[in-house]
Amino acid sequence: MEESRPPAHYGYAGAETKTPRFVKYLTLTLCAGLMLLGTGCEKLKSRDEMNKGVQAYRANHYAEAVNHFKKAVEYDPTNENAQLYLATSYMIQWIPGAESPDNKKNYEMARKTFQDVLKRDPKNSLALASMASMAYNSASAGSPEQKTAALEEAKKWNERRIEVNPRDAEAYYYLGVINWAEAFTPLQTARVQQRMKPDDPGPIKDPKVREELKAKYQKLIEEGIDNLKKCLSIDKENEDAMSYLNLLLRKKADLEDSPEASKADIAQAEDWSNKSLDMRRIKATRPAPTGKKKKKGEEAG
Repeated sequence: MEESRPPAHYGYAGAETKTPRFVKYLTLTLCAGLMLLGTGCEKLKSRDEMNKGVQAYRANHYAEAVNHFKKAVEYDPTNENAQLYLATSYMIQWIPGAESPDNKKNYEMARKTFQDVLKRDPKNSLALASMASMAYNSASAGSPEQKTAALEEAKKWNERRIEVNPRDAEAYYYLGVINWAEAFTPLQTARVQQRMKPDDPGPIKDPKVREELKAKYQKLIEEGIDNLKKCLSIDKENEDAMSYLNLLLRKKADLEDSPEASKADIAQAEDWSNKSLDMRRIKATRPAPTGKKKKKGEEAG
């Protein structure tokens, strides 16, 4: 009579060894639990470094803040707020036009970190606004070609802001300011060359010069006026937008074909200038807002 053997799955010698199904499930469950525990610990470490970074940032210790936010991102690469704070901490240390290695590093790291955020979150409003701001501020230094390139880049970032949020008043405002900045120098140079005094009304005297400038800058000026009016349709109390409308209308007056049309532009410019002054007076009489004012970039938290 053949000797009976235990079932093979128990693993006796000479038998085929199999792992019981419940043991496999238990092992997988334990492994998954350990992974989640590890992930949870990393997120807690990230949050701790984030809090330390915010404290350093609020105390104006930006280099220290950078170190904490870098660690927060290393512990949790998905911590978008830490990335935004990190980029802002770099940006706030950057001085446009300064040529030191540390300053260039702050500029490059701020841009890179904001762009890293935008790769995952293309509609992030703070990252878009910060990229626009850095490009605009870059135009304060460099050669004329570099300044023009920086303004064009700032324009593109602000256009992206409007694509994301068509009611972004600040983006419209900066587009209007950029339009003015691009038109101001060539038109002002022409006035000087025509021996026109600052308070001389337009238009620019030489018809040939005026037509050449009109071909290049009339559309730009009209776009700027339109952008600032869109800003004011959203933010009706933006006194800075009113001031730039005044300035753009004065440039528009330089390109008109007749003194009468130029005089009409100047009248509109004076009106917007007065509105801007009135709004500043109104705001000055209002009670100061209560609570501690947030520093630049703190909306990231």
